[in-house]
Amino acid sequence: MNVFPDFGSMSGIGDLKVVIGAMLTIILIVAVLMIIVSAIIWAISTSNGNPAVATKARAGVFVALGAAILAGGGVTWLNWLIHLGEQL
Repeated sequence: MNVFPDFGSMSGIGDLKVVIGAMLTIILIVAVLMIIVSAIIWAISTSNGNPAVATKARAGVFVALGAAILAGGGVTWLNWLIHLGEQL
């Protein structure tokens, strides 16, 4: 038995896919930029001996990394669930 959601039954689903894809792209671009900026600030503040700023920059790196992982992992998880639904 092949069970698959009928994404064509809802009106405007194409627009929704475009919006979600654009949002995912923006989230991933911002997350990568935040990783780069936070890593640079972390390196500069560590070399200048400012532990308070280095701690906040390190937290920024980890938060941005987590956001990128969650954004990318959400798509993978949803595809896995759809694939699992086909097997039931």
